[in-house]
Amino acid sequence: MKNTYLIGQENLTFEIIDKILSENARVELSENAVARIRKCRDYLNLKIQSSEQPIYGITTGFGSLCNKNISASDMGKLQENLVQSHACSLGEPLHCDIIRLMMLLKIHALSLGHSGVQILTVQRIIDLFNNGIIPVVYDRGSLGASGDLAPLANLFLPLIGKGEVFFENKKYDSEEILKRFKRQPIPLQSKEGLALLNGTQFMTANGVYAALRARKLIRIADMVGALSFEAFDGRIEPFDASIHDVRPHRGQSETAEFFRNILKNSELASRHKAHVQDPYSFRCIPQVHGATKDALRYVESVLLTEINSVTDNPTIFPDEDKIISGGNFHGQPLALVFDYLAIALSELGNISERRTAQLILGLRGLPEFLVTNPGLNSGYMIPQYAAAAMVSQNKMYCFAASSDSIVSSNGQEDHVSMGANAAVKLHKILDNLLKIIAIELLNAAQAMEFRRPAKTSPALEAFLARFRKAVSVVTDDIVMYKEIEKAVEFLENC
Repeated sequence: MKNTYLIGQENLTFEIIDKILSENARVELSENAVARIRKCRDYLNLKIQSSEQPIYGITTGFGSLCNKNISASDMGKLQENLVQSHACSLGEPLHCDIIRLMMLLKIHALSLGHSGVQILTVQRIIDLFNNGIIPVVYDRGSLGASGDLAPLANLFLPLIGKGEVFFENKKYDSEEILKRFKRQPIPLQSKEGLALLNGTQFMTANGVYAALRARKLIRIADMVGALSFEAFDGRIEPFDASIHDVRPHRGQSETAEFFRNILKNSELASRHKAHVQDPYSFRCIPQVHGATKDALRYVESVLLTEINSVTDNPTIFPDEDKIISGGNFHGQPLALVFDYLAIALSELGNISERRTAQLILGLRGLPEFLVTNPGLNSGYMIPQYAAAAMVSQNKMYCFAASSDSIVSSNGQEDHVSMGANAAVKLHKILDNLLKIIAIELLNAAQAMEFRRPAKTSPALEAFLARFRKAVSVVTDDIVMYKEIEKAVEFLENC
């Protein structure tokens, strides 16, 4: 029996989200959430009946069509038309976990009771989520303001029997799956299309998924960096607590402490060194890796606020008797921090490739390109090229998406965040970063063979032994891309 998580009884956290995704948990609405949703819907129904003033998106059209009045008999049709016409996401299908995360975040946002949806609508989203029916959503089409309109429209097409879904690793028309599960399309009521499509769940889901991946990759970068440090015969002094106590950035201090711990009882680290200093790519690991950790921490703090916020429009306040058309759907807070995270993650790859380059230069008793017969063998010459190419590509992805804005909706929506573009490119950076670090690991492990019989710390020796079960020492030239792929797979499962 799957674990079940009650939505709406507490704020979501990264740990809760990771647990729901990794354990494929079921979700249900808490009693408090049900009460909030019903209260808001009842209030909205009464307000529509009694109000003589137009209410944006409920008794009017959308965007620049906000001056067009809609009759009571057409309110449901208006919402259905909205979902269909706005379903314009294109490109590559998102990873199913990101789509599941979009659904989860929207369920949670609707459970806060300020969106005016029916219980039936929220329960249907939960029904899809729990049964592993994943709407097909693509990675392009959102401007990151007015919410993630296009991808969220694709996400919720199945509610009205339209669009496509993934089910049991196959793609189906939504209508076919609804029939299989004996479900009827949801007749949307006033405001519901807006509640579903307005919001930042595409940006936020991509950002949360990237942050969860980044957490793991940062730990891996520390571990592999420590092995490279030992293979390069680095000096331990730059990791001494004293130097970090007088510049106490949290990430810097954490990284230095990790290195002190992981290098305990290392024969290599404690032996006499002929060289006085190490290059920055080794000496400044605490400062560079640490700054990336601090950046991620800040990004996560912004995301944590966002995943527990109401971001559709208009926003309904039953207790205050207010329906306010505002701009909580604007993704600027996310766009800015996603661009920041892109730079921070790219720097991990930048410094990793520099360590790889130092290892193959023929310095400190290591042979050129880490083979015993360089010349006849090219050894580890070209993996560094591949790493350098991906580092350069990541620099390209560091273009600040948030610095752009293109007017939409006939000038009504005249400033947008481009936060969706900022979010999606994080995955490309992370994919490259994993491969860059895998190439560093290949080089560090190979270089360690030339330090024998000396040993590193017990912890790193154990790590290296596990790696050697997946990837062998290279003595003569072999097909290298396969070795890189093995190293990538090792780190993914590490």
